[in-house]
Amino acid sequence: MMVLAADRLAALGATVNSVNLGSHQLPDGQDLPLPPVILGELGKDPQNPTVCFYGHVDVQPAKKEDGWKTDPYTLTEIDGNLYGRGATDNKGPVLAWINAVETFRALKLAMPVNFKFVIEGMEEAGSLGLEKLLKEENQCFFSDVDYIVISDNLWLSNKKPALTYGSRGNACFFVEVECGGKDLHSGTFGGIIHEPLTDLIALLDSLVDPTGHIQIPGIYDSVAALTEEERKLYESIEFDLEEHKKNSGVKKFLYGTKEEILLHLWRYPSLSIHGIEGAFNEPGIKTVIPAKVIGKFSIRQVPHMDLTVVKQQVVEHLEGVFSRRNSPNKLKVSMPLGAKPWLADVNDPLYKAARRAIKKVFGEDPDFIRDGSTVPVARMFQTITQKSVMMFPIGAADDGEHSQNEKISRFLLFVHLCYKRRGENRSPLVPTNKHSQMGSFAVHWTFPNYCLWQTCCCAKQKAKFPTYCVLLCTFHGVPTQSLSTSHWQFSFYYQ
Repeated sequence: MMVLAADRLAALGATVNSVNLGSHQLPDGQDLPLPPVILGELGKDPQNPTVCFYGHVDVQPAKKEDGWKTDPYTLTEIDGNLYGRGATDNKGPVLAWINAVETFRALKLAMPVNFKFVIEGMEEAGSLGLEKLLKEENQCFFSDVDYIVISDNLWLSNKKPALTYGSRGNACFFVEVECGGKDLHSGTFGGIIHEPLTDLIALLDSLVDPTGHIQIPGIYDSVAALTEEERKLYESIEFDLEEHKKNSGVKKFLYGTKEEILLHLWRYPSLSIHGIEGAFNEPGIKTVIPAKVIGKFSIRQVPHMDLTVVKQQVVEHLEGVFSRRNSPNKLKVSMPLGAKPWLADVNDPLYKAARRAIKKVFGEDPDFIRDGSTVPVARMFQTITQKSVMMFPIGAADDGEHSQNEKISRFLLFVHLCYKRRGENRSPLVPTNKHSQMGSFAVHWTFPNYCLWQTCCCAKQKAKFPTYCVLLCTFHGVPTQSLSTSHWQFSFYYQ
């Protein structure tokens, strides 16, 4: 995938550098080579701002037997949606930005901005090696970058576009309880020993109450107060509770209003229990008392929460609960992974440009949203480069990133272009050739002499999509009406 991405950028005329990140040692001592990071550069006009796009082409593992309707690694179209692992996270969005540049090239128009690309292949594994590379390139590759754009998340709804200005962090914890060196028979030892799993369940049960409130003392102390300006952002957000329930497959949420749901999803910390290692979890029954069990949970922390303080609060709470049980077992609490939250300024020129672009395309302002999950690269880029960073989501809320049947609308993989003759309202998209096959497809569109406008209508339903050439123009104040051509043919390939 890294070679394909590099070749695609080179075809645009970009200068491409594939940077070797070395290798990573696995727990068993095996060294695995890391995929390179692609640094691409297109345009060096000192009069233009420089926009850097970040994306990744690695994906989560997937198997058809996990519940996929199609082979997850064969791109399959069903009812206008393209199903396949990575369709929305993150190969499709990477291609969408490349298409935006291809549009200017095909129309023989000067780029209104200089463009840089950072494309990696280890995001799903924690972006190994990326932070070191960013630090090394900060005074070189990033020295003339003005803005950084990341398209690696989703809209809040299925229809209305959004801009993301914050994400929660993630502190992952292991809580280990050990009794002895071997498993024991429950008929021989049950009822006369302090069982590790019983201790662990009590510890996990102490973390959060039935309303979702975290019961660790002091955990909310650093959460910033909600300002009136931010409260107004929540009031204007378009959010359908029933649609969100349908997308998630659950019957009931902990809260009943839009504002409460969004505040607890983005604005306040949450604690989730993920599993127990060491306990019997296969079909049937096994009457053993496990000698050692490890509970796994995480806290999604919000801005102003310090990871070091959070860890100390968790350890002190669990040690206090454990001591009150008077158990002779051994307790060990660790935090193997900690990612900090990220927050941007919605009044930054970057967000204002994106807002104008979306308003031009959709005829309405975007929702300004946060992301309840963690996007470490956003904070990484912001902290190291000290540049303006924006998250510009492409996929719809029901795209199913990381889930079975991940998809994206086929039209989201194009720069969505409709034309109308000056003074007319019709949009004559003329398909001249269409070809599709397993794993790839190509569509060719021919446009007569029409002024370029950004919208898209599907045959079965009206749909609106973000158009990146408008965003690029908006960065530099170029009027979108100036984008016109007498005849243009555009080809796009997904592999």
